[in-house]
Amino acid sequence: MDKIKAGVLGATGAVGQRFVQLLADHPYFEITVLAASDRSAGKTYREAANWILPQPMPAQVMEMEVQPISTHLDCAVVFSALPTAQAREWEAQFAAAGYAVFSNAGAHRMDEDVPLLIPEVNPDHLNLLPTQQANRGWDKGFIVTNPNCTSMPMTMALAPLHARFGVEAVIATSMQALSGAGYPGVPSLDAIDNILPFVAESEEVKMNIEPNKMLGTSTAAGVTPAGIRISAHCNRVPVSDGHLVTVSVKFRQKPSLEDILAAWREWHPLPQQLNLPTAPQPALVVREEQNRPQPRLDRDAGGGMATSIGRLRPCEVLDVRFVCLAHNTIRGAAGGSVLNAELMMAQGMLEQFK
Repeated sequence: MDKIKAGVLGATGAVGQRFVQLLADHPYFEITVLAASDRSAGKTYREAANWILPQPMPAQVMEMEVQPISTHLDCAVVFSALPTAQAREWEAQFAAAGYAVFSNAGAHRMDEDVPLLIPEVNPDHLNLLPTQQANRGWDKGFIVTNPNCTSMPMTMALAPLHARFGVEAVIATSMQALSGAGYPGVPSLDAIDNILPFVAESEEVKMNIEPNKMLGTSTAAGVTPAGIRISAHCNRVPVSDGHLVTVSVKFRQKPSLEDILAAWREWHPLPQQLNLPTAPQPALVVREEQNRPQPRLDRDAGGGMATSIGRLRPCEVLDVRFVCLAHNTIRGAAGGSVLNAELMMAQGMLEQFK
């Protein structure tokens, strides 16, 4: 298979490094461009990136020169790890210039014509792309986004339940890892021996609206939200990686606990059917132990791409409650974008970029 030339925008940051790690030996994509701020441009990647991942920096990128961000890069696909403000400035420019843009940023997630995609949950939302291109006058390029790193595991857990039983309301409390704040992130004197009950102004808003878009019904004209009432509480906790969410759910149809377990275990969505390179098998890992999932023990399930679920039990206020967990910088960030690109590649939607 001919690989597609790929660039990473914001390549020196924490999420950018995850992109580099996941794409370094990818069967579909070849890294030809590493782009970052003017401060890093002109340096080798080894010089510019303060490599913070436990795995070594891939040898093939060490001596690559970091380039300034421009729409004249030697690649056809870009993976964006840009901060939101820069993403809002640059991503549409890249799409207008004919690049395929796979974004981890929040700048365009809620645009009516932009897919907010989890391939297991809403692959049909890619039907928005012709409308996006027509609306914006883009001939070839497009933008596809992946969700917030905390919305992702909860939406994965809810998707097969909503399809079978209809989710009406959710109360969710997140315990979010420090790496979600980037590097160097939260000051140590704030994080150690502490829990921060405020993550960001927009964090709880994202938890309320993003799952409704992803679980909604998409047509070429746009997405009709799922209409689920969600009350979210977001907290930063002293854990390195792995966002854990406690979830209570109310359903239209009242399933038993056995019905819910069957829905999770029988779920075999499209990426798993296609056996995409980074798709976890299974997508959902159901833990039966009373004290699982835990970030340290379960965040790397499925190579960091699976969502782990446990502690399913009745809820005295709603119907049921459970705990879900995913690796926030792999599946909740860079890995989500890479899987989005893999899905489009497998469906023949990137042929013009080869």
